[in-house]
Amino acid sequence: MLELFQKGGTLMYPILVCSIIALAIFLDRIWTYHSLRRSSGPLFHDVKQLVGEGKTQQALQLRQQQDSPLGRILQIPLKHSGASRAHIKTLVEEVGHRETAALERYLGLLGTIATISPLLGLLGTVLGMIRAFTVIASEGAGTPATLGGGISEALLTTAAGLSVAVPTILLHKYLSSRVDRSILEMEDHTMQIVDLVGENH
Repeated sequence: MLELFQKGGTLMYPILVCSIIALAIFLDRIWTYHSLRRSSGPLFHDVKQLVGEGKTQQALQLRQQQDSPLGRILQIPLKHSGASRAHIKTLVEEVGHRETAALERYLGLLGTIATISPLLGLLGTVLGMIRAFTVIASEGAGTPATLGGGISEALLTTAAGLSVAVPTILLHKYLSSRVDRSILEMEDHTMQIVDLVGENH
């Protein structure tokens, strides 16, 4: 494997860096979404029960003990309990946008890696073919041994670029779906609390 990597030329290094960054982003986001899902359900049910019993201040204290995206959003309706539902909803949406942006962190970079990895492989292909044709231009037809280095470099970088791009695209799609699901769950939980504490006026 190391021998193939070295034969691929210098562009194998940025492709390798892209693969490492993509894996790091995936692991970071998976941990973040898992932690969010694990904490959000119990927090929502505890807050909803306390609010239903009229213990809004206790619910707010419970929220303050847990620093999570849902907790920071739920803090808004709990602090503005008794205000109009429309006003609370507006405040919640403002905070929700910030928390949504935090959940989507690094996904843009992951998408960029999925885009540039095959381009790096293509660039390696072009450079490898240039090398092969340079041999032909300087030595005539050349030999299979001299031409093989350039062609091998071209094929290896293409394969490496696609090997990084294809799984990265799949990981990006998967993480994006996890974000969308998490956002929908937080919206549903938050609006249930807003309906409990907000006044229809």
